[in-house]
This record gives sequence, structure tokens and C-alpha cells, in this order.
Amino acid sequence: MAVYKIFPEKDATIYSRYPNMNTGLDEILEISNLQDTTVSPTSGQVSRALVKFPTTEITNTLTNKVASNPFSASLKLFLASADNIPLDFSAECYPVSGTWSMGTGKYLDIPNTTDGVGWEFRLQSGSGAWATTGFATYVTASFTTRNGGGNWYTGSATLDPSATQTFTYVTPKDIEFDVTNAVQLFNSGSIVNEGFIVKLEDSLEFISTRYMSLKYFSMDTHTIYPPCLEIKWDDSTFSTGSSTQTILDTSEATVSLRNNKGEFQQDSVQRFRINSRPTYPTRTFTTSSDYLTNYYLPEGSLYQIKDVSTEEIIIDFDANNTKISADSTSNYFDLYMSGLEPERYYRILIKSTLDGSTIVFDDDDYIFKVVR
Repeated sequence: MAVYKIFPEKDATIYSRYPNMNTGLDEILEISNLQDTTVSPTSGQVSRALVKFPTTEITNTLTNKVASNPFSASLKLFLASADNIPLDFSAECYPVSGTWSMGTGKYLDIPNTTDGVGWEFRLQSGSGAWATTGFATYVTASFTTRNGGGNWYTGSATLDPSATQTFTYVTPKDIEFDVTNAVQLFNSGSIVNEGFIVKLEDSLEFISTRYMSLKYFSMDTHTIYPPCLEIKWDDSTFSTGSSTQTILDTSEATVSLRNNKGEFQQDSVQRFRINSRPTYPTRTFTTSSDYLTNYYLPEGSLYQIKDVSTEEIIIDFDANNTKISADSTSNYFDLYMSGLEPERYYRILIKSTLDGSTIVFDDDDYIFKVVR
């Protein structure tokens, strides 16, 4: 029932056409193939994206939150624009080999800013060239006439750290790589965490006969769409503490949040408790109100988080990782506020199967704000 999002500590795009240019503060990460018509014969120019997440936060999450539970990890990038993309194509993701500096440049600064990573150098122009020969075990590179373009791991002694995502004409172009193996290797120390490199598939790079560009929001975008490393695991439990507790079994139900304060600090973890009951209780002769009895949503009920302004799904219903728990008090779920952008309003939705019908509960009382 847990979803934890980690945001980048640095990112940048590197361009073969501008080998010393740094873009560390640009609002966009770009993976592309550019037809360079300024030279003869026309050549293919390439851009690749680099993004790194804090090692300490990855370690803390896996050690103190995930613990011994199985988990999955996804690298997510959100599309800003796409140009001239083919009907079907793939993007690739690998762990970076070699320390790199983010820098303070933006795309096509005049003059180019060169104080951070670029196509030829990892640290700054003239310092720390990307390896082109003598690679360490499992490490490689890919370039044509212009040396550089990053170094990355294609394998390890235990797990395959690479990830590929295939896009078709009808699929969304947001990126969601399964990087579980890479994160496991980071956590074990088998690979030093230097982040990820994202690129087009080999068959689309350095082609002089076509142009395509995918632009994604960077960590400097100042929107709700920065890159994130999303870690999911199931730590839900369902034990009401008594065999006499009543499980809700009617589709005419009223569900409310018991302890929604409306505002939560960004570094907090909130346990939302859920009250549920039949909207129209069966008439009985009793000395107490039927409305005071708290029922339980059935096991397998789920929660979802949406951004109120944009209706963007921040945490989707997930049968493995957003299950609602139960204890002797009520149903509940825990939400890590650090995975949500501050100073924004969010809405909670609850999905349950009642009396054979799947129902999504959505109410204005389910709205809260994350504050700094």
C-alpha cells in the first residue's frame, strides 16, 4: 500500500552538435536525433538525458521504509512536447558510469555555458572526458565522429540493469522505465549510483535521413511534472481484530475520511482513517443509532491521489501497492507527503467492490493541501 517518490538532485541534456555545451538548469530534458544540414554530407546529431537521484534517500527508503518487502522502482519522465516521432519506436535507459557535474547552463546560451556535463566531458569543458576506450567491465559508450555521449552499464554480475520502453502510435509518450534491477544494484553497492542515461534506441540514433525529438520536463521545470524515481511496495495488512466486525456489502454506502486536517507538512507521513457504513441501514429495534457503527470496506479496496487543478493522477489505483489496510479501529492507508509537490491541493479517491459492483468514492471532504 506504499508509494514513495524521490526527486532528482541533478539532471541535464547532452548534445553531440554542441559537445561542450552544458544545460544543467534547462527546464527541458531532450532525447532526439537531429539532421545537421549545416555540414556536407548531412549528418545525424544526437541528444541524451542524464538524471540522478540522491543515494542517501534511495538507501533510506529501501532500508527504513521498504525493509524486507519486495519492491518495484520506476524512472518516470513526463512529456512536454514531441516532434516528428515515428509510429513505433523504443527508448532505452542505463545506469551511468562515471561522476558528472550538473552545471548552470541552458540550451544555446550565448556564449555557451561550459561549467558542467556535456557531450565530450563529464565535469566541465576540458575536464573528465567520457571514456571512449578501455571501458570497465559491463561498461560501454556509443558515438560516431564526435567522441563522448556518456558511459553506461549494460550488465552486471547478477542483474541486468538496462530498461527499454516501446511506444506505439496509440500509447502515451510519458516515460516509465522499470529500473528495479538498477536500484537493487545501487543499494547493494554493486554499481555506484551516478544516475541514469536516457536515449533513443540504437537504430534511431545518428541517422542523417530523419529528425525526431522528445522533450520532457526537467527538475527545473517549476511544474508538477519533474522527473521522479517511484518506489512501490505492499506493506498492507488486513486484520480487523475480531470476527464480529462487519464488512460493508452494499453498493449504497457512505464513506468518509476520519482525520483529514486539510493541510499536511511536506516531510510528514499521514495515516488516513476511513469510516464507512450503509447509506440506508436496515431498520432494527435498538437503543443506539445504527449510524454509529463503523463498517469495513472489503479487503482489496484501493486508494488513488489526483492533483485537484489538473486532474493529473499522481498515484494510481494499484492492486499490488495501493491496497487499503485494516486494524481493530478502522480501514486506513499511509501517505508519504514528501512524494507530492508542495503548495498544491490533492484529492483522494477510494475504490471498492461492493455487492458485485465496483464503486469509486469521490467527495469534496477528501481534498488536502501539502505545505512547506
